[in-house]
Amino acid sequence: MCDINMSNQVKVSVLMTVFNTNFTYTKRAIDSVLKQDFTNFELIIIDDGSKENDRELLMDYVEKNEDKISYIRHSNRGQSESINRGILYSLGEYITIIDSDDEYKPNHLSSCLQEIKDVDLICSTSETIVDNDNDYYVPDKNDLTKLIHLDEVTLFGTLFGRKKVFNSIAFKTGFAADADFYERATQLFSVKKLDLRTYVYHRNIPNSICATVKKNNLISN
Repeated sequence: MCDINMSNQVKVSVLMTVFNTNFTYTKRAIDSVLKQDFTNFELIIIDDGSKENDRELLMDYVEKNEDKISYIRHSNRGQSESINRGILYSLGEYITIIDSDDEYKPNHLSSCLQEIKDVDLICSTSETIVDNDNDYYVPDKNDLTKLIHLDEVTLFGTLFGRKKVFNSIAFKTGFAADADFYERATQLFSVKKLDLRTYVYHRNIPNSICATVKKNNLISN
């Protein structure tokens, strides 16, 4: 392994949005990126208008790792708009995402680079951390009253693609924006879904968007 020379092209831009995320989770996510076995990356953190005190802890940690991390802040706009802004600032040949309460296995970026050689965009299954088996099932974007297994959905964090894909397609606001992005990409680019499981998805976060949508729709029906 070797550190990147800032005069050279960044290979991968990793985008992370945060909004009042517990710093324990955010640090875990950041550390999992910094510990990748592939080192030619930048991490761009987009703060979506956080107001909680953990913001100070985040800023201190960003400063300690500013050779790898850039920080952007704006008023609260939602995850999709924050990712779209991060794309504008990205320098990488490839772009990917990590949720601030998830993590990468150490070989995540290198594995994605190996798999994307013959396509423009990939997404993959995840290693999912749950409290019970019910957490493996999430609302179907086409009918929120029905549940489907996580292996059937697209997750923001498992998207990995050439920059031209992200420059051509903006993320829309709303539930399942990641799945919508992938579906639109299939109309314009070569894509594939993999059984990779190098992305660790923590479904046992009680106040996540997915958990909230699932709870509200099951209660109302």
